[in-house]
Order: sequence, then C-alpha cells, then structure tokens
Amino acid sequence: MFSKILIANRGEIACRVIKTAQRLGIKTVAVYSDADLGARHVAMADEAVHIGPPAARESYLLGDRIIEAARRTGAQAIHPGYGFLSENAGFAEACAAAGVVFIGPPPAAIRAMGSKSEAKKIMEKARVPLVPGYHGDDQSPDVLAKEAVRIGFPVLIKASAGGGGKGMRVVESAARFADALAGAKREAKAAFADDHVLVEKYLTRPRHIEIQVFADAASCLYLFERDCSIQRRHQKVIEEAPAPDMDPARRKAMGEAAVAAAQAIGYRGAGTVEFIADQDGTFFFMEMNTRLQVEHPVTEAITGQDLVEWQLVVAAGGVMPRRQDELRIDGHAVEVRLYAEDPARNFLPSTGTLVHLKLPEEGPHVRVDTGVRQGDTVTPYYDPMIAKVIVHDRDRVSALRRMAVLMGETEVVGVTTNAGLLKALCSHPAFVGGEIDTGFIERHRETLFAAMTPADDHAFAIATLARLVEWQEAAGDVARASDDPWSPWNAQNGFRLLDEGHDEVRWKDGERDVAVVVRRLRGGGLRLELPVGTLDAAVQRADDGRLAMRLGDETFVATVVRRAANDGGIDYTLFADGRSRRLRLVDPLDVTQYEATASDETAVRAPLPGKIIDLRVKAGDAVSKGQPLLVLEAMKMEHTLVAPFDATIKSVRYAVGEQVAEGAELVEFEAAG
Repeated sequence: MFSKILIANRGEIACRVIKTAQRLGIKTVAVYSDADLGARHVAMADEAVHIGPPAARESYLLGDRIIEAARRTGAQAIHPGYGFLSENAGFAEACAAAGVVFIGPPPAAIRAMGSKSEAKKIMEKARVPLVPGYHGDDQSPDVLAKEAVRIGFPVLIKASAGGGGKGMRVVESAARFADALAGAKREAKAAFADDHVLVEKYLTRPRHIEIQVFADAASCLYLFERDCSIQRRHQKVIEEAPAPDMDPARRKAMGEAAVAAAQAIGYRGAGTVEFIADQDGTFFFMEMNTRLQVEHPVTEAITGQDLVEWQLVVAAGGVMPRRQDELRIDGHAVEVRLYAEDPARNFLPSTGTLVHLKLPEEGPHVRVDTGVRQGDTVTPYYDPMIAKVIVHDRDRVSALRRMAVLMGETEVVGVTTNAGLLKALCSHPAFVGGEIDTGFIERHRETLFAAMTPADDHAFAIATLARLVEWQEAAGDVARASDDPWSPWNAQNGFRLLDEGHDEVRWKDGERDVAVVVRRLRGGGLRLELPVGTLDAAVQRADDGRLAMRLGDETFVATVVRRAANDGGIDYTLFADGRSRRLRLVDPLDVTQYEATASDETAVRAPLPGKIIDLRVKAGDAVSKGQPLLVLEAMKMEHTLVAPFDATIKSVRYAVGEQVAEGAELVEFEAAG
C-alpha cells in the first residue's frame, strides 16, 4: 500500500479522499490555487502545494505542475478525484513516465471512453444496447442536420469529449437545430477543447440509471445500480440506490452489460456505465465515466464498501476486497447535491461568502461530504456545490422522509441555495410514489416552486421580533456602560409622548413593502400589527443564540441571521419550521431605498461574474422581447441573456473574451421616447 498520495483536486472530493487515506494511515498532499489558499481540503491534508492562479486552466488543469508537486513531496501516487484531470489519458501517461502511480484506469481505457462516438462503436461490437443516433466523424452542420432528421425529432446533441451537461442541447425541431448545434459546439470547445458532437434520439420520459463497476487485474464486477433521473439543466440533483422498481432480472442484465462494457476496454479501477432507460424497461448505453462519480456514496451506503479504499488497493497492485457473490444490497440510500444556485432564476449559480452555514449532523443514517466551512467563499471559478448530503435508511420512503427533514433544517446565508427545492422534491407525493424521469422537475415546476412564495405574516413577525431583540440588547449595552443606567434615555419600552409605547419596523420582500408595528402591552407582552391582523407575541434569546418565540398559540425556535448586502442594504435571513425566507430591512433614513433607478430599466446587467463568449447584437440593432443578446460563461456553464422588452440597442459595453463583474451593465437600451 502507498505511504503518501497527492490529491489532484479540490473541494468535497479532495476532502472525501483524504478521510479514507487518514483511516488507512496514508499521508496526503493537497494542491491549491490562489482562490483555495484557506480551503478545507488544504487544512485537512498533511501537506499542501500551491499550483497557480484561480482559473482551473492555470492551476488544477496543469498536469506537469501537479506531477512536479508529487515528486517534490515524495507522493507515490496521484488520486485525480473527478473532473479536472480525472479522465485525461495524457495526464495518466505523464504520471507513469514520472514514476508516479495514477489512481485510475489505464490510459487506453480512458481514451476508448473519452470519445462518446468511439465508445459507441466499441459498445456496438461488445453487443451493449445503443440509443439510435449518429456518432460519425463528419461534423459538418449539413450532415449533422440531415442525421437529426433521419433519427427523428426530438434529438439530443451531446459533446463527444465530456459530460456534466456541458455541450448538450435538446432540439425539438429542425428549425432550431442550427442554433442549438452552434451553442453545443461552442460550449464543448470551451469545456473540453474539443467541439466534436454526436446526435441521438431523445427519449421523452427517460430514466437515467447507471451501474457502478470495478475491476482489478483478474476480474470485473458490478456494485449494483443508481438512479440519477432527477436533474436540472442535464445535471444531477438527486441520486438514489438501488433504483426504484428494479427487478432482479433487469438488475442482472444491466450489471452484466456494464461489466461487458468495462471488459471490452481492459478496464481497471472504479468506473460507471451510464444507461438511459425507457418506461417499458428497455435500456441503452449512454457513456462510461472512467473515474469515481460524485454520487458514489449511495453505492457505498447500500453495500457497506469504501470505493476509495478499493481504488487505493487496486492501484497498489492488490485485488478487490469482495467477489460478486459476496455483495448484498442493504436498505436504501438517497443523495442530494446542495448547490449555491437560485432555482427561481433558472438555477443561476450564486457566489458569495458563507456567513452562516449549518449542515446536517452526521450520524448512523446521515453522511455529509463537503469542501467548505462557515466563512469560506463560493467563487465563480469552480462548481458551486456546497455539500452532498447522503441518507441511508431501511427503505426508500423512510430515506426520503428523513432527507426532507434535513433539508428543512439546513441553514445557509451568504448565497442562495436549492435547499428548499430539495426538500420539496424529497416530499413530493409523485416522486415519493415512484414517478421518476429526467423531466420531473420541469413537469412539476409549479408545485415544486410553490414553496418559494412571498413571505407570509409569520416571516414578517419573526424578522420584526429579531430586530426588537437587537434593539433591546444594544440598549442594554448602552445602559450598562452609562453613568446612570436608570436614565429614561436608556429605557427599552418604545416610549411615545401621548401614545402607548410602540415601534415600527419596515421590510421589503421583493417589490412588496410591509410595515409591522410592535406595541408593548401593560402586562409586559407584545402585540404585532401585521398586514392581515394582530398577533400577540413574546421572544427571548436562547443559550445557543437562536430566538425562542411565541406567536399566538404557537411556540418555536428560529435562527435569524443579519447580513450586510453588497448594495449596502441589510438582509435578514430567517430559518424556522423547516422553511427559510430573506427580507430586506427598510431604513427610513436612507432615501436611496425609495428612489427608482432608471438604469435598471434601460440596461441588461451581469447576473454573476463571468466572461463574455458570444455577442448577438450591436449598437443600433432593434430587438424584441426574449431575443438573445449575448452569452455569458460562468461557473463552467453558459448563460444566455435576453432582451427584457422590445427596444433599440444604444451600446454594448463589453467585447467577446472580456471578464465582467456581477451587476456590470452589459447592454444599454435607448430610452423610451
């Protein structure tokens, strides 16, 4: 076994590999960019080596720099994690040439599966079922368009060299094919330095089922399946194992097909063979990921195995710890990906500092894989995942119920997250009942997003009571520091001349402006005047810093986090009853909060930091509402910004290739005359 390994990755996968290495007594070396100087994986490792600036192409994708770090620190092997260099055959060969073991498959296997087109040809020879499509070398737009017509719409355009939803477009008709092809090729070129694509028949209600395979020098086996059908923008959101409604015969057929795929390329180590399955039970090969997958923890949960340990054992020349007939399925596991993103804004990634972070506690049923801590920053340079939360329980319903509760208790302030959507998904009757396919989120968007409604009276009441506690605590500090603590100026009773004591607090919830009046009753209680009526209340600070509240006949504990926003305003984020809300405190002395900003109505601004990669308009152009203006690349994804209304372009402020900050004015419109 190795005595020291280097992890050529970052974030939660680096931390996850380090945990297994530590358990096995193996020393670890982390690598980090300027953006990750204080990152969790750097703190966890025994050693850390700086490898460059924040951009991945200048740090985590520089194989020679990483190999040099391994040689300099005496690491005998490199674990690539997933993403970055994990499926780079050239990097695997360079490791071997440098005398460093690559903890992954042989370079030839990576190359065989690295091109989706070549992989399809190999699978066809191995008699693995394939989706009807075109996987040829002729990449001319005319040929691809003709093949799409032959296959029959809808079709799926996919980047041949990669995955993760990048370079992927669903096309419903021939009229939309050219634009979709251009976008897919451009995104594939940016992500994988290869714009080769393939075109396949798009199944309208498919399931995404993948098989975990593992091989050593002598044999290959499968560790059952995972269902990864719940997706947004072609990227997975929830994964579970085993797949619901999977009968033993189908499991065996898919497992054996996956093993045949791995054996056809002389595979070694951990890999995943991904299938697309129709509702009638038929399945087709999609691709093989020649690495460990993000969702591997659900497989570990139901099998009781540590796949990273298996990787280390096999890479060191050993044999797999189990045979096929020794593997059993125990219970059901569900994994959710907690992202810094805004589901209500088409899952737009969110950046910022994690000023407050409360993830579920690990225990017999719960595992949390994360690469961040409170105080860390989610930057625009890397994937915006905050954590993976994994639940293992006796059955699927129990696991989903437990996960829904955990997502309701998750607290993140500083970025917008998908926690509310994850809770809604795990408690949605259709999903719990077994309705599963890749279009589930879009089909049930209305009910899933119903939880993201405007704040109710309870939210305004909670925020107001939190504000009141802040006033009382500040006044108490002033009183204790004064020469006369009993001075009426130190009173905390909201005194008003010729009126009973009261305070008024104003909030904004989107465009809604709400005033809440707090009246102090003679008996010592509080009465809140809310938009739809009055409510008696009480509040006090608990020992753990949370607020113990009574609203009417209801008692509960809430977490309220006050945060200064980037625009100078003050936001209050509330967590109570498994829900979260964010309200803006209205300062009556700040007149700018009441002034309309005309520029907001005459320009399109950058929703997050990124790089302009395509411009569709120029000054003087007339555009209609919904017309694409430009494409912004941020957090490894393309974001097309469109005209909010019919207008004439006055100016385009940036050129292709330029970096822009969040909020930057990108396209200005002529003022309406």
